[in-house]
Amino acid sequence: MSVQRWLPHREVPTVGAWCFLDRIGPQRVDMRVQPHPHTALQTVTWPLTGQIRHRDSTGSDVVVRPGELNLMTAGRGVSHSEFSLGDQPLQHAVQLWVVLPREQDGCPPRFEQQRELPVLEVGGARGGVRATVLVGSLGGATSPAGVAPGLVGADVVLDEGADVEVEVDPAHEHALLALDPEGGAPALRHWAPGRASLRLRHADGARQLLLGGVPTTDDLVMFWNFIGRTHEDVAAARADWEDPDAAAERFGRVPGHAAGERIPSPPLPPVRLTPRRPRPRRVVEPGEAPAFS
Repeated sequence: MSVQRWLPHREVPTVGAWCFLDRIGPQRVDMRVQPHPHTALQTVTWPLTGQIRHRDSTGSDVVVRPGELNLMTAGRGVSHSEFSLGDQPLQHAVQLWVVLPREQDGCPPRFEQQRELPVLEVGGARGGVRATVLVGSLGGATSPAGVAPGLVGADVVLDEGADVEVEVDPAHEHALLALDPEGGAPALRHWAPGRASLRLRHADGARQLLLGGVPTTDDLVMFWNFIGRTHEDVAAARADWEDPDAAAERFGRVPGHAAGERIPSPPLPPVRLTPRRPRPRRVVEPGEAPAFS
C-alpha cells in the first residue's frame, strides 16, 4: 500500500495538535490492517475514494465513505482494525492523529462518525473554493466533531483558476497539503502563527488539505501507535499490548477478530525516548509560502 507520511517532519514535527499525517494512495489495493492499539490521541480518517470498514474495541462496526468523518478517541487505550471493501478497490484517503490535551490522556475511549459536515464557500474573480470543515471552525463554519478547541482541519476543493484569500485564526499555525497536485510532486506548505488569511490557489492543487491549530507546548513522546508524555508512558503501553491479559483490560477486543489476529508492537529502541518538542515558530511575512517535501 502506497503511503506518504507528511507529519511528523524534521522541520515541522506538529501543526497545532496535529502530530501525524498520512496520505494513502491513490492506488488499487486491498487494505487489511489487523487490530492494533492507540493511546492519548484521536485518529481522524477521511476517505477521498473507496470505502473502509472500521471496527474498534468500543463496539463500533461501521463503513467509512467519502464525505464522512471517522473520529476515534483513544484516551487511556483503544484498539481497532481497518479493511477496505471490494476487490482491490481504488483507495485514496488521509489519516491523521490529534494529540489529546494532557488532562484527557486517561479518558475512556469513544468513537463518532460525522456524516453531515459544514461547508464554507468563498468566491473569487477567477473561481472560488469550497471547504468541507472536518474539525474545528473556518470562516464561521463549525464542525460537530468532538475535538478540543484551538484546532481546524478542512478539505478544500478549488475551481479551475481560483486564487482566493481565506480568513484564518492568526493564533494558529497552518499547513496545506495538495491532495490532487496540478503537476509535479505534492509539498506540505507551512506558515507560523500571525497570518489572518491564507492564499489558496488552484495552481497549487485542485484539492488541498488545510490544517491549523494553536502551537502545542506539551511534551510529546511518539513510538509506533502510542503517544505519551514520557518514555515510561509509552513503555508501559507497549508492555500492556504485548501481554494478552493486560491488553484485553486496557485496549479491549475488536469485534469480529480472534484473539490472535493482532499486530504485535515492534521492540523499543535501546535508548531512552525523549520528548518531541516543537521548534520555535516565526511569523511568516505576507507573500511568503514556505514549502518542504
